[in-house]
Amino acid sequence: MNSIWTENIDLPHFQSLEGSQKTDVLIIGGGMAGILCAHFLREKGVDYALVERQTICSGVTEDTTAKITALHGLKYHKLLRHAGEEKAKLYLEANQNAVQTYAKLCKNMDCDFEIKTAYVYSIDQRQKIEREIDALRKIGYNAVFSQAQELPIQTAGAIGFENQAQFHPLKFISKIVQGLNIYEHTFVKEFGDHIAVTEKGDISFQKLIFATHFPIDNKHGMYFLKMYQHRSYVIALENAAKVRGMYVDEAKTGLSFRNYKNTLLLGGGAHRTGKSGGNWQELRKAAGMYYPGAKETYAWAAQDCMTLDGIPYIGAYSKHMPDCYVATGFNKWGMTSSMVAAEMLSDLVLEKESPYTELFSPSRSMLHLQLLCNGWEALAGLLTFSKKRCPHLGCALKWNQAEHSWDCSCHGSRFDENGALIDNPANGDLKIADGQ
Repeated sequence: MNSIWTENIDLPHFQSLEGSQKTDVLIIGGGMAGILCAHFLREKGVDYALVERQTICSGVTEDTTAKITALHGLKYHKLLRHAGEEKAKLYLEANQNAVQTYAKLCKNMDCDFEIKTAYVYSIDQRQKIEREIDALRKIGYNAVFSQAQELPIQTAGAIGFENQAQFHPLKFISKIVQGLNIYEHTFVKEFGDHIAVTEKGDISFQKLIFATHFPIDNKHGMYFLKMYQHRSYVIALENAAKVRGMYVDEAKTGLSFRNYKNTLLLGGGAHRTGKSGGNWQELRKAAGMYYPGAKETYAWAAQDCMTLDGIPYIGAYSKHMPDCYVATGFNKWGMTSSMVAAEMLSDLVLEKESPYTELFSPSRSMLHLQLLCNGWEALAGLLTFSKKRCPHLGCALKWNQAEHSWDCSCHGSRFDENGALIDNPANGDLKIADGQ
């Protein structure tokens, strides 16, 4: 199923790599994060090349709900408790700067950019909302309390961030990629010493940025333990009451609401990849209850990398991989986090300091309860009997009836019914791994 963003949009196409090349900075991954990295490196006069296994933005970017905001659920109370006031302020600052950078880039661009208020609401936990507002006041942000009365459901209250934004991601991409040095249908098979090996040539590089959603190198960084993947679902409804703001529930199983022009985007049905969940069925039930006269026009799903502590991994890939950098673990806030990552990494590859390096460091402590959950899922996946095994690390695959795919609950790889790779970290098709 295609998202609303793919309707009537023709993204530029780029040639595949032919022969060997040299570049100062190689970017692997042609989604929003990789393309923004390329954009900023070009602006800084840096020699770079971006390679994409398929076509640009054909993965998670086209499946976003395209909200640009520093309000990432009830984040700041947790940050104050576990990371401290300074890091909570830095997280807010980095993401607010990202919102402002988008506003500057989109100022004279036809990409349906709109300033909106972003809200996190709660059905029955008013104290959580009040606690988050108090946390934000402690770090200098005056958040707005709201009853969220325009929603079709009763809430206990909501927290609002003004001057946030939404846009059409692929219209934005179609403009910003103009003139970028990109190679599509260029698959990196393996790495040597500052060399990336593709099917039709090698690329020598000085610095490397992994912008592949889930990092594709398994040998270093322990990303297969530091992250898991989560699926969430969206349906687009015509003839549904509009909402002026962008809304998400603080509960993991709640609903999200935002309008794109006259279409309401209703999100929810979330679950860990490889597990069961509400998916589109849950959304259609909600639509029938709250918008009985509405018509469904699109339905799609998104996949997100979730980190141990809810903060993305942006920075040096691993101490054992010098000159390599990564942007991953955006925790369902990929549009904003992509901008944060691109602004950071385009400085770090030039050996410039960033005030956010420690906060987003991929090498920070792994001592979080989620690590045990990830480890248990991996062990269970390895011990589960199944003829279908993921070529990533050998976990059992489960059939996803709703989406007709083979999914891995260990690390989130997905394959279509014929075995073709849909989502990484697996780096090849299932039928190849199974010898079919």
